[in-house]
Amino acid sequence: MLSKIKDKILSGQRLTKEDALRLFETDDIFTLGKLASHAAKKKNGNKAYFIRNIHINPTNICVNRCKFCAFSRSKGEEGSYELSINEILQKLSTFNSSASGRLGRLSTPFSEVHITGGLHPDWTFEYYLEMISKIKKTFPKICIKAFTATEIEYFSKISGLSITDTLLELKKHGLDTMPGGGAEIFDIAVRNQLCPEKLSGEGWLTVMEATHEAGIKTNATMLYGHVENYGQRVDHLLRLRELQDKTNGFQAFIPLAYHPKNTEIGGAYSSGIDDLKTIAISRLVLDNFPHIKAYWIMLGEKLSQLALLFGADDIDGTIIEEKITHSAGALSGNAMTAEQLKNLIKKAGKIPVERDSFYRELKVNE
Repeated sequence: MLSKIKDKILSGQRLTKEDALRLFETDDIFTLGKLASHAAKKKNGNKAYFIRNIHINPTNICVNRCKFCAFSRSKGEEGSYELSINEILQKLSTFNSSASGRLGRLSTPFSEVHITGGLHPDWTFEYYLEMISKIKKTFPKICIKAFTATEIEYFSKISGLSITDTLLELKKHGLDTMPGGGAEIFDIAVRNQLCPEKLSGEGWLTVMEATHEAGIKTNATMLYGHVENYGQRVDHLLRLRELQDKTNGFQAFIPLAYHPKNTEIGGAYSSGIDDLKTIAISRLVLDNFPHIKAYWIMLGEKLSQLALLFGADDIDGTIIEEKITHSAGALSGNAMTAEQLKNLIKKAGKIPVERDSFYRELKVNE
């Protein structure tokens, strides 16, 4: 049933909207996996990447209250928190020298800090500039990957600067690259159900285009498994592919499996079949994206390992302290050592490659 699409993939032809829908509707998960694995090997050989990174969520206080989000709180609400800049520096200092608990002593420092959080009603743009500036001065070798397109648009609003000038100020103060969060599903009807207050799908794409034009590489995401349908997923992927054709600024695509606990919209966890299918189709449709990431925090350690045989070539990193997905009932742990990540990759038959934030290879474990 997939023979015509298979021929297109093997001959290097670009898939259409109809092709992508057919792939989502197929039950032939094994052929789908083989095709995605073929496409992944054409891009990156038998390599699978990971990074030594740490996540910092400076605050969960947010002016938006997205219905799929279990992390955000209003100011003064029970469970709300905000970290001072000194507290952030202390966290980085502690983890960058000698991590505690089951992580043991780190053989090398972290190469990346990943920073995202709520849209705090009282923090000024200058506060965020000071945050990343002090991180960069204190840890000059750590790459700062920070702020979603939603946060950038909010910074522009509170600062009175254009999107481009906002990005250039952040870059001047130490921002190196950006994650791809906040994309959710671009379709306006879905977005109105999930996050009506949030930056629109068109707005997200506009901010990302400006980010790439400012010389800042980013990732891209898609939150799936809530109220969307296959057609809306395909539309999301094709719009990302179109922007990548224009800017070539995306480094990796990360499908994010929806987690239902403690959210307003509820629902159920995605199935393992849907997770693997979405990873595979992402690899096949996004032919101009260098990397597809199986985010082990959301998929779980073992399914992320399996995803390396379904088109993914990256399983993220050590992470250390993840709050957002765990607020919504993540079933995974919230940290892994580099050795654990390498072991997962090796047992999937792949070559573990430690990378930096720009996919430059730091160590290849043949």
